[in-house]
Amino acid sequence: MIIKKSELEAIGTKTEQFPAPDKVEIAFAGRSNVGKSSLLNLLTGRRKLARVSGSPGKTRTINFYLCNDQFRIVDLPGYGYARLSKSQQESWGAMMENYLENRDNLRKVVLLVDIRHKPSAQDVQMYDYLKYYGLDGIVVATKSDKISGNERQRNLALIRKTLEMGKDDILIPVSALNRKGHEKLLDVMEEIVESAWTEEK
Repeated sequence: MIIKKSELEAIGTKTEQFPAPDKVEIAFAGRSNVGKSSLLNLLTGRRKLARVSGSPGKTRTINFYLCNDQFRIVDLPGYGYARLSKSQQESWGAMMENYLENRDNLRKVVLLVDIRHKPSAQDVQMYDYLKYYGLDGIVVATKSDKISGNERQRNLALIRKTLEMGKDDILIPVSALNRKGHEKLLDVMEEIVESAWTEEK
C-alpha cells in the first residue's frame, strides 16, 4: 500500500464529534513520546500531518485521518504522562474506553512500544485490553535505529515475552529517522482494509 492522499478529517473526545462509522479504521496507541506522530507522518508521507511535539502528553483528543479516501488512521492520545492530573487521566480513560468498545468500524489497534526498553506495565495493560476486545495482533517497536542489530533481536524477543504476544502476532521494528520498516506495516494495513471490504461484500 502507498498512502497518496491523507487529511485530518475530525478531532473529538466523544462519539458525536467522531466522523460517521462508514470507513475501516486502524488506530494507533502508545505511551507519550514513543514516536507515534513521527510514525504516522512516515506512513502517510507527510512531514506535518500529525504534529510532533517535544513535550509529551500534548495529544488529548482522538484524531481521525482520512487516507486515500478509503480508510482512516486514528491517532489515540498517548498514555503514561505523569503530569496529567487524576481527573485528566480518568477523563482520558473514559474517552478511550468509549472509542475502543463502541466503534464498530475499528478493525485493529497498532500498539507502539520503544524498542530500547522493556514494555511498561501500562503497555502490558493496554495490550491485554486490546486482546480482550480482539483488537490486538500488531505491535510496532519504534526507534529501531537507536540500537545495534544484535541488541534489536534481543529486545524484540523481550517485547514478545513481556506482552505475551501470540505466535501469529506481528511485531515490526520501525525507524522514522532512517525510514525503515514502515513498508511492512503498510502491507499489513492493506490486508486489514481489503479483508474488511471482502467481509462487507
